[in-house]
Amino acid sequence: MTSIFNGSIPQASRFHMSSAPQDAISGRSRGPIEAIANAIADLGALTIDWVTALGDMILFALRTFSWMFSRLPRRETLVPSLYQIGVLSLPVVALTGTFIGMVLAVQSYSQFRAMGLETRLGAVINLTLVRELGPVLAATMLAGRVGSAMAAELGTMRVTEQIDALVSMGTNPLQYLVVPRFLACLLLIPSLTIMADFMGVAGGYFYSVYILNIDWFHYWDNSQRFVGTYDLFTGVFKSLFFGAAIAIVSCHRGFNCSPGAEGVGRAATAAFVYSFVLILILDLFLGILLDAIYYSIWSDVPSLI
Repeated sequence: MTSIFNGSIPQASRFHMSSAPQDAISGRSRGPIEAIANAIADLGALTIDWVTALGDMILFALRTFSWMFSRLPRRETLVPSLYQIGVLSLPVVALTGTFIGMVLAVQSYSQFRAMGLETRLGAVINLTLVRELGPVLAATMLAGRVGSAMAAELGTMRVTEQIDALVSMGTNPLQYLVVPRFLACLLLIPSLTIMADFMGVAGGYFYSVYILNIDWFHYWDNSQRFVGTYDLFTGVFKSLFFGAAIAIVSCHRGFNCSPGAEGVGRAATAAFVYSFVLILILDLFLGILLDAIYYSIWSDVPSLI
């Protein structure tokens, strides 16, 4: 009674009156039209973000190409990149290629033996390696070992303002940081691909001949009949595009790194994921193009069966 006569409202009454409109608003369920509109808006925002990122990456690549053709990097910046990307990647690429050749022999032997074509195993293993698995695996190892490292290194330089310091000293960061890494990836990934092919062929031969007891003469004879120079050229040619894509994506992610340690980790992860997806996309379209060229030149292709 005292609170009423004094002109004030009790605490419980004030809480009930103020919360009633909010409960009504929060309890109102969204209609289907509003949910569809929000989904379309989210999809549109995602599309705009992807298109913006793609356009920014293309402009980044064009600026890198312009600096690469206008002035070559200095020896002290190019040689460490060649060593880091090429020499230090050889062991993991060689080990991966060896076991991939053995895995192909294990998985293909039972099917070919059921058809009485186990001597054709060498052609299948070697053709698969030089055309597809060799360049793709070499590029995947390069993206995982080198691409993530480049993104993390450049991202750390961006976060600690070292790139801004280079700009303030009159040095172009693309010419000093990106061009050496791009050239190293572009020039050395064919060698890594050939190493993966060689070790895969050696691993497949060892398991097929010494473990599965396949005749070595027919193994190599079928390989020579069905695997040609164009097949090896196909794998090496595709690897050039893979190396360029890894370098551009990794350096772009590092240059556009978000602040903080979390941003550096995200840049390294995104560099590998985007590079791997781009490798598969390039492999599909380049494979279609190179196969069309091959069949237009050589129409009488021998069959494995």
